[in-house]
Amino acid sequence: MLVIGLILLVCLMPFLHIIAMSLSSKHAILSDLVTLFPRELDFNAYVIVFKDARMLWSMGLTIVLTVTFTVVSMIMSICAAYPLTKERLKGRKVFMLLIVFTMFFSGGLIPEYLLVKQLGMLDSLTSLIVPGMISAFNLIILRTFFASVPASLEESAYLDGSSHIGTLIRIILPLSMPAIATLSLFYAVSRWNGFMDALFYITKPELYPIQLKLYQVVMNSMVTDLTAQEGASQIESVPESIKAASIMFATAPILIVYPWLQRYFVSGVMIGAVKG
Repeated sequence: MLVIGLILLVCLMPFLHIIAMSLSSKHAILSDLVTLFPRELDFNAYVIVFKDARMLWSMGLTIVLTVTFTVVSMIMSICAAYPLTKERLKGRKVFMLLIVFTMFFSGGLIPEYLLVKQLGMLDSLTSLIVPGMISAFNLIILRTFFASVPASLEESAYLDGSSHIGTLIRIILPLSMPAIATLSLFYAVSRWNGFMDALFYITKPELYPIQLKLYQVVMNSMVTDLTAQEGASQIESVPESIKAASIMFATAPILIVYPWLQRYFVSGVMIGAVKG
């Protein structure tokens, strides 16, 4: 238990340091007094971040984008995984081979960018949804979970006159909620934390997701914009405190959602990985 506690503490130390930096005063930060706890409590950095309309817009846009991406990705994954559990599906092994192949090999960044450009998705939210809409890893987990559902339940549904879609909606999906919740969390976290695709495909500031906005703040390209609009007195705020507050602002929503789905996490992954 002591070892686990030490490991947990080491993992939490950077996070606690960021929180302490965001809540510490200018004098404490410049004096290098901040470690794991705030010194001379000061909320000025959070006031600056929350008063920035563009930061709030990026947060709202990212929430909508993440929810849309997660819903679309789960629908597509379910529609792909369920048929792959049926032995009567012709070419099932070939389809699985092609899916697994994409986990190890890809065309590369430049061909992907050219494809997105040719499809006319640059500077649109579709470029942040369509290319990563289905994860081969998540698809395989979901397929394995579906395959673990007793075949007798499906046979009983068919005898009662249920269609394939009806069986999927009324029987398979309710029994697969742990896997669906787990994979939804995977998709949501991957989209929330993603900024490389936005960096490549998005040039309009009004379409920047929160992680790209945060990337600019950390790289010092937006610190002036965040502080200049607040007047000369707030321009004196330490950039490090604004960076830390921005990081917490971008991290808090996913941290709030995670505990609601965490109870499904272990059971969903283990059942999907072991059974079948």
